[in-house]
Amino acid sequence: MAEPLDAGQQTCWRAYIESSWALQTRLEDELRARTGLSMADYHVLVVLSEAPGHRLRMGELAGFMVFSPSRVTYQITSMVKRGLVRKQSCPDDGRGQEAVLTDEGMAALVAAAPLHLATVRDSFIDDLDDAEIAVLARVFTRLGARLRPAIS
Repeated sequence: MAEPLDAGQQTCWRAYIESSWALQTRLEDELRARTGLSMADYHVLVVLSEAPGHRLRMGELAGFMVFSPSRVTYQITSMVKRGLVRKQSCPDDGRGQEAVLTDEGMAALVAAAPLHLATVRDSFIDDLDDAEIAVLARVFTRLGARLRPAIS
């Protein structure tokens, strides 16, 4: 059995989990209200916009998103219906599928980015000083490397 958290650890954990849920809810609600995009939609658009040729194999995208293969398939299917991405066979391996950012998807990302950035700044970044930002970046980069599945 795991050792119980001491008072400081419990305070840290509760502060993290409760504020991260509140932050995620605010980001989701604001993004959806202002752009019609979910956080998952937005993240897919960002990841594809940064990928070579604005395309990624579905398995690779699942790794970036920290989604199961079925969840990324569901997400991409929803986005295909809205014209934000398209699915196509991999050019070098006809067995695999790629998600490809469409012009409409890029336009949606470009329109949403400044609105989302304003919420990120107002709800998170602007309340932190440079030292706090550096600590959070170090902590979550380290944890993310340990917790995320390897991206193949």
